[in-house]
Amino acid sequence: MNEPLLVVEHLSKTFGRGRAQAVAVQDVSFALHAGGSLGIVGESGSGKTTTARMIIGLERPSAGRILFRGEDRTVPSRSARRLRERGRSIQIVFQDPYTSLDRRQRVGDCLAEVVRAHFHLGRDETARRVRELADLVGLDERQLNALPRSLSGGQRQRVAIARALAAEPEILILDEAVSALDVSIQAQILNLLSDIRESRGVSYVFISHDLAVIRQITDDTIVMRHGAVVEHGPTPDVLDDPQHPYTRLLRDSVPREGWEPASSTR
Repeated sequence: MNEPLLVVEHLSKTFGRGRAQAVAVQDVSFALHAGGSLGIVGESGSGKTTTARMIIGLERPSAGRILFRGEDRTVPSRSARRLRERGRSIQIVFQDPYTSLDRRQRVGDCLAEVVRAHFHLGRDETARRVRELADLVGLDERQLNALPRSLSGGQRQRVAIARALAAEPEILILDEAVSALDVSIQAQILNLLSDIRESRGVSYVFISHDLAVIRQITDDTIVMRHGAVVEHGPTPDVLDDPQHPYTRLLRDSVPREGWEPASSTR
């Protein structure tokens, strides 16, 4: 098997000092291969988002390493070119597309801005690239000329995905990217992501508390609790035959037909 695209080794993050110190992530390790899709699941406060923020460089790890194509991303770089390359290779889509978009900027201008930031293209070539991105995520000319407030939640998330893809990343991190959407819109976005992965070969790190979403979109899954990985394996194995009590609790808490909540958990 080829070398992994992304390797996370013994990653930890601690906030605060002394008695106020809090461990957000503790000794997390995993690997992601090119074209693969990894799910990270766990309840709020389990360290999922902090892990993602370290991978893309928004947080500095307290310990451990993040290797992208063998390069240690935990080592700071003073090179503007190297920083730009790092930003291109791994992009993120956040939960709320409205707050992550400039409300005063038209969609087409938003996409063009990212294209110009990463590639030396002329006006016509940039416009062609913007139209390609719009077609890829299912946005029409009217939506390209619209402001974010004029779009639906699903359309805004398509814009956020197109903006992330405009940099032509090798890895796309999706942090609860469909959790704020209606179920029918969720399905459309998940199908879109599957198509993009197949056509572009982009790798995904998909963060979610929704096990049904994780089952649909990922090959492998890690389960986090209190900042640590408690289970890791192929997604069908983790969800259908969980070995850790916490994973079983997550699975059993998913409402099903005829389901009644337990009076207590142990």
